[in-house]
Amino acid sequence: MKQESEQSAVIARLMEDGTGIVIAGHGSRDPGGAAQFETFMESFVRAAKPLPVTHGFLEFASPTIDVAVRQCVEEGAKRIAVVPAILLAATHAKNDMPTEVQIIQRDYPDVPIRFGAPIHLHPLVLQACRTKIIEGESQSKQTVSRKDTCLVIVGRGTTDPDANSDVYKLARILEEGLGFGASAVVYSGTAEPNLDDGLRRVGKMGFERLVVFPFFLFTGVLLDRIFAAVERQVVLSADSAQEVIKCDAIGLHPNLVTVLLERALEVFEGSPNMNCSLCKYRAQVVGYEHEVGTPQEGHHLHVRGLLAKQEGEEVPTEESMERIDAYEPHPIEAESFRLIEEEFEWSPWQDEPLQKKVLQRLVHTSGHFDSVESIYISHGALEAGLRALENRAIIVTDVTMVQSGLRRTVVKELGLLTFCGVHDEETYEMAEANGITRSAANIRRAWGKFGNDCIVVIGDAPTAIRETLRLIEEHRWRPHLVIGLPVGFVGTRESKQELKRCMRVPRVTNAGTSGGSPWAASVMNALLIERKNQLAQQCLQDKS
Repeated sequence: MKQESEQSAVIARLMEDGTGIVIAGHGSRDPGGAAQFETFMESFVRAAKPLPVTHGFLEFASPTIDVAVRQCVEEGAKRIAVVPAILLAATHAKNDMPTEVQIIQRDYPDVPIRFGAPIHLHPLVLQACRTKIIEGESQSKQTVSRKDTCLVIVGRGTTDPDANSDVYKLARILEEGLGFGASAVVYSGTAEPNLDDGLRRVGKMGFERLVVFPFFLFTGVLLDRIFAAVERQVVLSADSAQEVIKCDAIGLHPNLVTVLLERALEVFEGSPNMNCSLCKYRAQVVGYEHEVGTPQEGHHLHVRGLLAKQEGEEVPTEESMERIDAYEPHPIEAESFRLIEEEFEWSPWQDEPLQKKVLQRLVHTSGHFDSVESIYISHGALEAGLRALENRAIIVTDVTMVQSGLRRTVVKELGLLTFCGVHDEETYEMAEANGITRSAANIRRAWGKFGNDCIVVIGDAPTAIRETLRLIEEHRWRPHLVIGLPVGFVGTRESKQELKRCMRVPRVTNAGTSGGSPWAASVMNALLIERKNQLAQQCLQDKS
């Protein structure tokens, strides 16, 4: 009754100013996940009457968020609160959905459209988590003390350290509040530890029981993946008689209705804060210093309403979807490449069109054809680089000059990230503590941060090549591609010779003392442009 009274007070306040609510969901490839969300929305609409309430999805499912806003306006809303049905503030809540709202606001200049805060660790959410954990424990016929039980929280896992750390905060609150012997966190997404490794590690801690709770709102592909991992852990724990219990996601818990209504009221009358005190876009968070001030832009336009389109359903927003066009060189650049084609014998590369494009771009950068003779490209190296770009590997550079030399608009269009931490405070400290150069320390940090999922582009420091080779040899580092083209006289020739002889990774390098940051950037740019053109061709084929 108390919650109903609180809900009624919020609804009355929202009605005074003609507020409409759009609940923004993530969207799922799993029909079960979409159906569960739709069922929840039915209960939310009933609870929020007579407020105009609609819902839309960020990706895969329909209706899309802009369609939901349009419907809300047609139902008479004078202002709209877009409330994300997302648990924590990571990329979706900080970048993708706000971008959608900004775009939509242009279409309705007379209707204020504001974006709210995610659900976050609200006390009512903690109560819902408790309910699901108790329901999970009740499945067992055994009686095990919580002091002999480890609570395992499964988070989504993102590239946002603040959101990832909030999962640890949740685990600690529930551990202490419910009296578990310990808690642990694993992730189903991009963060570590991953599901299988994390569960195996926790399984060796000696607890009689593991209670695995997925901190998710609704079922879907990721939840299926979590439950499959739990079943694998059940098999592994069979010999030790350790019990492994899986809990359901939060699901259709009535507390969510109250939380989302509160978030809607905050949009216009409260303080709809993200977790900004340690936001990597605003604060110098350890390890993420290079992302301060990074433009917060959405990257989900290419999958907006995707499943609906695949099923032949009409999607009104298709015109606004992101489209990749072929690379259009400046007229002077085009004329330069025409002359480069005419003034050199390119027939040896007639069966290697990608190598030819890379070499011609090097000629364009260096201003002479001698660079062609000195370049070494290992078999399949450029193709490996393209595959890495397709999978959105991180582009790691040894110095900022290489990073600045990359075609920024193309990098942005392809949704890629670059990393150069050579000027970060951590790099300075690591270099001083280990007696190495900052360029080498930067490479060591990249190895630790990104593992194999990167392309290494070196245009200045022979010591960066040496550190790369050491990590390849001693720690089995396997970047998708290493481009090593530094310029200079001290150790430069020798380091590039060593890179050429290293057969463990795809590589591009050259002989002698020539090279430099522009050379390294130009090789990478050739691959970026090629990838852009591939996508442009795919867009044309899809359209036809």
